[in-house]
Amino acid sequence: MNIRILFLLLTAVFLSACSNQIETNMSEELPDFEFTTQDENTLALDDLKGDWWISYFSYTHCTTVCPRTTANMVSIQESLKEEGVTPQIVSFSIDPELDTPEILRDYARDYGADLDTMTFLTGYDFEEIRKLSVNTFKAVLEKGALGQRSHSFFFYLINPDGEIVKQYNGMSATDNDLLVEDVKTILGK
Repeated sequence: MNIRILFLLLTAVFLSACSNQIETNMSEELPDFEFTTQDENTLALDDLKGDWWISYFSYTHCTTVCPRTTANMVSIQESLKEEGVTPQIVSFSIDPELDTPEILRDYARDYGADLDTMTFLTGYDFEEIRKLSVNTFKAVLEKGALGQRSHSFFFYLINPDGEIVKQYNGMSATDNDLLVEDVKTILGK
């Protein structure tokens, strides 16, 4: 093989390995929104545009999935912070009638979430968040018995244009590690 061709092939392989591209599995545009944070401020999609960010769905009195996914998300937040990476993380409450800003602040504190980069949202009705979950995030969300909710346990990576580009199993240590690696890759760390 010609030495020049070999050199070009090796250079192409090296440059592709240094890319800040990740494998994606979704492509969904987020609709505009403006909701209330745990600090009683507003957070809109426009506030998040221009940066990569992570999201998931939870609610404070969940007894099944949410304790684990919230703990996992806080662990992801801590891992990223150790790497010098601090994307915004947004938790959408799926029980906005009960999850007031005060309750969300207490919940965040109980899990050790760093509210400098993690926001818990409320300030909408159940049908609005259900439509967002089902139509945009492609995730089930239904009211269940005894005040519980049937909902996804996925984490989502959103690009600077407000497009969901990847879904991760929030209950999987492997997927949680992949999320950390993907964020480091796209942010060049």
